[in-house]
Amino acid sequence: MTTNSRHPQTAVVAVVALGGAVGASARYGAGLLWPTATGTFPWTTLVINVVGCAVIGVFMVVITEAWTAHRLVRPFFGTGVLGGFTTFSTYAVDIERLVAGGRARTGLVYLALTLLAALAAVWSAVWLTRRALKTARPGRESGERR
Repeated sequence: MTTNSRHPQTAVVAVVALGGAVGASARYGAGLLWPTATGTFPWTTLVINVVGCAVIGVFMVVITEAWTAHRLVRPFFGTGVLGGFTTFSTYAVDIERLVAGGRARTGLVYLALTLLAALAAVWSAVWLTRRALKTARPGRESGERR
């Protein structure tokens, strides 16, 4: 994809939109495969968000410490695909529905569990990816790019 000199962000916007469509489609598919009944704990949304956060942790280490990626890879995959796949807007709606349905305690548990699990997923994925890269390339300093 070439960049228009008058609109240098056109390519970035296009790949984010394309990636977003891919990610949102994957999220929609997950919802069809593992539907959450109304009023029950939204496990599917929780798992999608935690998995997406783990993948972003791996991805960011790989593209910043191990691989020099094309300038459109990060906006396509990081912002587009993973932004479309993770669904923090649905998370907020799920909390609102739980609270409105008289399940405020469950809504608060879901709120805290998602935040803690998402942060733990990113941190763990970053740590594990760095360890894996260090093991795969003995003698190289952590953070040294190829």
